[in-house]
Amino acid sequence: MKSQQDLRLQLKSIDHKSYPSYKSLRGAYRFPKYVLSIDHVQGDPFAAPSEVSVTIDAKAAGFPAFAMKDRLTRTALADLLLRGFAAKVNRYTFKAKGSGKSGLISVSHPGQEVLQRTACEVSETTVTARFAVGFPANGRTINAGELDKILFEYLPQCVEQAFYYKNLNADKVKQVIELAEDQQAIRDQLPQSGLVAFVADDAILPRESGISSKPMKGAVAFSSPERLRVTMQLPHRGKITGMGVPKGITLIVGGGYHGKSTLLNALELGVYNHIAGDGREYVITDATAMKIRSEDGRFIKNVDISMFINDLPNGRDTMDFSTADASGSTSQAAGIVESIEAGSRLILLDEDTSATNFMVRDAFMQKVVSPNKEPITPFLSRARDLYERAGISTVLVAGSSGAFFHIADTVIQMDQYEPVDITAQAKELCAQFPITREPAKAFALPHSRRVLEKAKNDAVRRRDYRSGEIKKGEPERLKVKTLGVDGFSLGKQQVDLRYIEQLVDSEQTAALGLLLKYAVEHLADGRRTIAETADWLAGKLAQEGMAFAAEHGSVSGGYAIPRVQEIYACLDRYRVEL
Repeated sequence: MKSQQDLRLQLKSIDHKSYPSYKSLRGAYRFPKYVLSIDHVQGDPFAAPSEVSVTIDAKAAGFPAFAMKDRLTRTALADLLLRGFAAKVNRYTFKAKGSGKSGLISVSHPGQEVLQRTACEVSETTVTARFAVGFPANGRTINAGELDKILFEYLPQCVEQAFYYKNLNADKVKQVIELAEDQQAIRDQLPQSGLVAFVADDAILPRESGISSKPMKGAVAFSSPERLRVTMQLPHRGKITGMGVPKGITLIVGGGYHGKSTLLNALELGVYNHIAGDGREYVITDATAMKIRSEDGRFIKNVDISMFINDLPNGRDTMDFSTADASGSTSQAAGIVESIEAGSRLILLDEDTSATNFMVRDAFMQKVVSPNKEPITPFLSRARDLYERAGISTVLVAGSSGAFFHIADTVIQMDQYEPVDITAQAKELCAQFPITREPAKAFALPHSRRVLEKAKNDAVRRRDYRSGEIKKGEPERLKVKTLGVDGFSLGKQQVDLRYIEQLVDSEQTAALGLLLKYAVEHLADGRRTIAETADWLAGKLAQEGMAFAAEHGSVSGGYAIPRVQEIYACLDRYRVEL
């Protein structure tokens, strides 16, 4: 391995040369307290900045054993270190001058959720931080003196202050690790307590605004209804009380703007741990929970939606249903079936974002259109079967149809952001206002075998651009372009993830793009199923992180590990020929 002196000499030798000479810097260099690796060099000062990483020996960093003992604690520690490193680096970005992106030092900035990220990874032996640096230039001429400032003055200070335990607040480190262990303790206690979610007393659920996930100042603190209040015993905090959401069918009702969707949103994001001060630190949901909504126009291939939709007038087979342009009802049916395949034990629904004809059919409509003329078995008629026959619970926000009260095990009314248990009153009213029960077809779990296929426009062979001839061999590498949280493009295709509402960070979307690219290039053989592909990818992520999917085995910062549920959802929305 080269030394820092070698790097400095190389910098001096290329000073004032043309910008491509920066590529000679690629490689690893030993600094006194870390190894600096220049992994990718940008083509010019206006291109995406260069990718750089530092690796610190974990033993030298001096973190106590309690922070390093397992993946949970190491992920929490990495999140803390990344936030600290980002704060330090922000002081130095663009202090080095030049053209274009010269002097930029860019580090991931995590939100309220604690995610496993490639920007900072802590293993049993190393701490690795990955970030981007705009290599300075005047025009397109190398300014080595300014890069020298970044690599030999600014960066060593940031690394020393951010990644060595002796320079951190020891109490803060302890609090972060203990919070993560307490959050996991709640999640572990949910099944044995007969719960799918827990919302702590004094939690702050409302957010600052529609574009900010920070807690709203002056918001009403959550207080559990007495009948639903449970006590959790945590390893560090001790006893904590809050509302337990039982297994089964839970209905959330209330007037407009009283907090129904706010509670549901907190529950759907309770699959992640949150940082201290978020207000939702102790809002914990079954890790497999999936929020489902209608998605007009989405792609569906070979999904068994016969549980909900049968006997279509055109004779289409709903046990192997495909469409390039789904309706609201078929998309929602497919979403639920796909979530079952992904192993979800809890489905979250909001009536406002659901297809009305998929959710319920009232008595009048049943009279007008007889059941033998209606191919849709509404969710109202399937929710009980899903729980009793498949162990899948439902939490549903309802605002217009009273029919849902008749299937609910628990009814929570939100009244000015305060939850009230009205289960007993609701059951009394159900007795007074009976509904006509529409007979449902026999219940059977879906059993489709969906195979991952490669889209035809993703099977382009490498072309010799001089002769124009297509070469035999490996397919041409696909390019991924992340389009924020909402999706990405893979080659010529755009993968729309707008309605996967538990994606909270564009780095998760970027990771899904890279995983789909890998799957298309290496796993789509016409035999491997989507379930097998998703499980293989999830297993590989658990073992190796994102490195296996990266080009040339060198992963950059800018990726966050998604849940297996989102991997399934991404594979499900990859369009192929029908």
